[in-house]
Amino acid sequence: MALVRGLLGAKKIMSRSVTATTPKGFLAVYVGEDQVHKKRYMVPVSYLNQPSFQALLRKSEEEFGFDHPMGGLTIPCPEDTFIIVTSSLKRR
Repeated sequence: MALVRGLLGAKKIMSRSVTATTPKGFLAVYVGEDQVHKKRYMVPVSYLNQPSFQALLRKSEEEFGFDHPMGGLTIPCPEDTFIIVTSSLKRR
């Protein structure tokens, strides 16, 4: 149930983060532990179904709930951790 709630929350945030610079099929996420130095990444929406990416979404939900200060989905983890997770998903 928590996973479904997390995915629904991600969809809600995604709808707010879609801009002219976000290609169809992707979502913008902000990554970083430091509130000031977050970096924006574009990730395929297919990542939402992957367990390793869902773990990042749970961490985001624990810290922010569904109110993300950047206006888009914010993932509070080190940038290198995010890159490792998403790189492994690209190889699938």
